Amino acid sequence: MSEYIRSLRQHLGHTPLLQVGASVIVINEAGQMLMQQRTDCGSWGYAGGSVELGESVEQTAERELFEETGLKAKKLELLGVYSGEKMQYTYPNGDKVSNVDIVYTCHEYTGELKMQASEVSQLKFIDICDLPEDIFPPNRPAIEDYINKNKI
Repeated sequence: MSEYIRSLRQHLGHTPLLQVGASVIVINEAGQMLMQQRTDCGSWGYAGGSVELGESVEQTAERELFEETGLKAKKLELLGVYSGEKMQYTYPNGDKVSNVDIVYTCHEYTGELKMQASEVSQLKFIDICDLPEDIFPPNRPAIEDYINKNKI
C-alpha cells in the first residue's frame, strides 16, 4: 500500500477510494507471462501498485515491478487504461477501492526474479494457456485484453 493511500485510510477507514495505479505484464522470450501469487488474498496477478504523490505512472510501474519481482524494465509499452465496475474491489481487510489502472507490457527487462515476501508468496513465468483460474479480479480485464490483442 502506498504511503499516500495509507494516510488516507487512517482518516477514512474502509470508505471506497478512487485509486490510481500502474502495473506491468511481463512476457519472457518463451511467451510466458510473469505471475505472482498475492499474500493478501492468495489470488494471482501481475506486478503493480498505487501511484505516489508526484510520481509519474511510468515511474510507478517501474518501481512496483522492481519491488515485487526484482526485474527492471528496459522498455514499457502501454497496453491500456482500465477503470469502471470491473475495477471495483474490496480487499480482505475491508478496504474498498475503485481502481484506475494504467497497464504496460514489458518484453525487455534485466535482473533476476526476487519476490517481495511481504506482498508475494510465489513468482513464476506461466504459459498463457495454463494461467491460474484464481486471477486477482482487478487484473483480469488487462490479462484478457492482452490475450485477445495477441490472439493467444
